[in-house]
Amino acid sequence: MTICDALKRGMIELKKDNIEYPKLKSRLIMQFVLNKTRQYIVVNDMDELEKENEKKFFDNIKKIRDGIPLEYITHKKEFMKLNFYVDENVLIPRQDTEILVEEVMDISENIKEKKILELCTGSGVIAISLARYISGSKIKAIDISEKAIKVAKKNAIENDVYSNIEFIKSNMFENLREEKFDIIVSNPPYIKRSIIKTLNNDVKNEPYIALDGGEDGLDFYRKIISESFKYLKHGGYLCLEIGYDQREDVIILLKEEKFKDIYCKKDLYDNDRVIVARLM
Repeated sequence: MTICDALKRGMIELKKDNIEYPKLKSRLIMQFVLNKTRQYIVVNDMDELEKENEKKFFDNIKKIRDGIPLEYITHKKEFMKLNFYVDENVLIPRQDTEILVEEVMDISENIKEKKILELCTGSGVIAISLARYISGSKIKAIDISEKAIKVAKKNAIENDVYSNIEFIKSNMFENLREEKFDIIVSNPPYIKRSIIKTLNNDVKNEPYIALDGGEDGLDFYRKIISESFKYLKHGGYLCLEIGYDQREDVIILLKEEKFKDIYCKKDLYDNDRVIVARLM
C-alpha cells in the first residue's frame, strides 16, 4: 500500500465516525508514524509503506475513531508559538487560552517585579509561555497532580525556562507559603458536572479532574477568589479564564470579595473568555 492509498483509506475511516478534519488528522498521523514533514509526505506519497508503518498508521487511526485525541497520540501541541509535550495526564491546551496569556503579558508591562502565581498549571503552557515572553518574571506554578507536574517540568526544560519556574504539588493554595504576588492567573476546571457526559468523546478522554468544575462549574472560582487576597499584593491582578456563559457569575463572586476594575476579554469567536480584576 502506498502512502497516498493509506492516507485516503485513513480519511475514509475517520469520516465514517464523523471525526472532524479527517483529511488533516490522517495526514498528521502519517507524519507522526514516519517521523517526516508534511512536505515529505506530499512529495513521496506514491512510495510504498513498510508493513510495520502501515500497521502503526491504521492502529492510530483506530485510536482516533475510539475517541483518543490526536495530541495524545503524537504527544505534540503548539501554544503561543512554542512546542509542548502532552499526554493523558494533562488537558490539551486550547487556542482560547492564549487570550489569557496575552492579557497577563500586557498587564506585566506596568509591573516592576513581575511575581506571578499560576494555579492548575497542567502541562505548564501558561507558566512556561509567561516565563519565555516576560523578561525578569518570577513564576510559581501549582497543580494537584504529580503526573501533571512531571509533564510541566518536562515542558519547562524543553523550552529553556526550568530555572525560571518553581513547580509545586498542591491542592490549590494548600502547600503554598504565604507570600504576595503581583498576578495570580488560572485556567481552572469550569465545566458543569452534568455537561461533561455530553461532550465529544475526545474531550471526555481528557483528565476528568481537569474538566470538572462542580455542579454549577464555579467551584474553583469560589476557592480562588475567596483565598487569593492572602497572596495578592495591594492592587494585584487576578486573571481567570472562564466558560462562555460564566461572565456574570464570576463577576458577582469577585465583587463579593471587594475586587475592583473588573473587565472581560473575548476570544476569537466573540465569546467571553477572560476576566481580570484588581485587589482593592
